[in-house]
Amino acid sequence: MIIYIDMDDVLCNFSGEHAKALAKNPSITFPQSQYGFYQKLPPLEGAIETMKELYLSNEYTPYILTAPSTRNPFSYTEKRVWVEERLGYSFVERLIICPNKGLLKGDILVDDNNSGRGQEHFEGKLIHFGTSQFPNWAAVRQNLNLKNK
Repeated sequence: MIIYIDMDDVLCNFSGEHAKALAKNPSITFPQSQYGFYQKLPPLEGAIETMKELYLSNEYTPYILTAPSTRNPFSYTEKRVWVEERLGYSFVERLIICPNKGLLKGDILVDDNNSGRGQEHFEGKLIHFGTSQFPNWAAVRQNLNLKNK
């Protein structure tokens, strides 16, 4: 099964770091436009371990599917570097940066949004991350029948 995993607020803490940056410097309307923003985002609890387990699984073929930031042209490179630093080069080869997630064919999309970047047109199952049904990686792992470590 092909499974796509979003980055911002699914693999890494975009919203938390965005809020911190705004509090630190409210004059910068789009903190994500600052050089280095994406590369420094901390991973969410359980995200890295789950991605590695999905990669080794016989059932799933995981890809990272993230939309670019139009406010930061460096986001393409920074997201790629983030993936290599935290998940290794094997995941760099599975990184897809696309503004319309509904264009891709696959079985599962794990995303914190259910619309806005084509999620509503994705033909497979949407796991809406951060909701009451899937509040964290433990809930996603349970739904995917992965071992709880």
